[in-house]
Amino acid sequence: MLTDVAVRQAKAKDKPYKISDSGGLYLLVNSTGKYWRMNYRFAGKQKTLAIGVYPAITLVEARKKKDDAKDQLANDIDPAITKSIRKHVIRHAAENTFKAVALEWHAKNTKTWAESTSNNIKRYLEKDIFPWLGNRVIKDITAPDLLAVLRKVESRGAHEKAQRCREYAGRVFRYAIATGRAERDPSGDLRGALTPVKVKHHASITDPKAIGALLRSIHSFSGSYITKCALQLAPLVFVRPGELRHAEWSEIDFNQKEWRIPSHKMKMGDVHIIPLSQQAIDILQSIHPLTSDGQYIFPSIRSNSRPMSENTINGALRRMGYEKDEMTGHGFRSMASTLLHEHGWPHEAIERQLAHAERNKVVAAYNYAEHLPKRKEMMQWWANFLDELVRRARMMNIQINHI
Repeated sequence: MLTDVAVRQAKAKDKPYKISDSGGLYLLVNSTGKYWRMNYRFAGKQKTLAIGVYPAITLVEARKKKDDAKDQLANDIDPAITKSIRKHVIRHAAENTFKAVALEWHAKNTKTWAESTSNNIKRYLEKDIFPWLGNRVIKDITAPDLLAVLRKVESRGAHEKAQRCREYAGRVFRYAIATGRAERDPSGDLRGALTPVKVKHHASITDPKAIGALLRSIHSFSGSYITKCALQLAPLVFVRPGELRHAEWSEIDFNQKEWRIPSHKMKMGDVHIIPLSQQAIDILQSIHPLTSDGQYIFPSIRSNSRPMSENTINGALRRMGYEKDEMTGHGFRSMASTLLHEHGWPHEAIERQLAHAERNKVVAAYNYAEHLPKRKEMMQWWANFLDELVRRARMMNIQINHI
């Protein structure tokens, strides 16, 4: 019989060789390592069972596995088949963990999301869910299990993030149900269990006189010229702040007077066309010599290979004296929507220009150019209207100074 010393001292030779133990167990030694094997007969056939690799499996452990195999043979069970089934179960469980299903769901849907949305969802999963539930078999996860994880997020004061994590986890569970790997979605049982989040509205200025004063302040902005141009363009195009920051020169068509944002950069995943007024064209042409050698229209002050920081616009507004509850970079959208509606522009054209979601996804796929002639007319009118507000604000200031 083998001893621990004999197993440890066994060295590879020119050819593989065996060192027998008992009951069919032996150590196979070759140039790549030492392997435990067991010869046995089942249903009249000679077979070999791979037990493990030394030293991961010790002599004592190998003998225990041999004895287990002998017990199975005594009950007319082929230990090789038992091992194969066990490996299949383990592999199946690994393929059905929350993490495996979530990454599969994310990969299948990522092309339908804006790049920033895709990255955010993955970051939520990796930071706040995977560390605790990632390796759990998804069908075994209960509502209390999920709530315990979400409570950890809430404990940081991140109540809105906890709600989003519940939403994304729910999507993963529903995907698991659809693909046959779970039977129910426990996130649905958590409605009302998390701290409610008060809906936040982006601060905006909608009074015409106040808009005129804001635009005059932007015109007098003494900070970075790149930031000033971004501030000047923001009310003329009223896109989302992230879309403005990531604007690229390759997306601008000066001849057609259009800015076309590709679908992967849009929140709703559709190509978005922004008709450019002459005022917007003038701003872009003024900054063109400064940044056109790079990718981004409004690059970071640290590197022209990266877009402007997400805090730049709001930071500039604070420098100009506007608090966060008065005006934000996102507020230019509410400003345009409110005033355009008040002046009778078609709701459909305004909503399309704001790139709000089309409820009918099939229609949305073909409608990115919908209402384009009317939108071009509207965008030029809007730019002229803003100029008029600036003129009125300037005249009012002159009158005040003469009093």
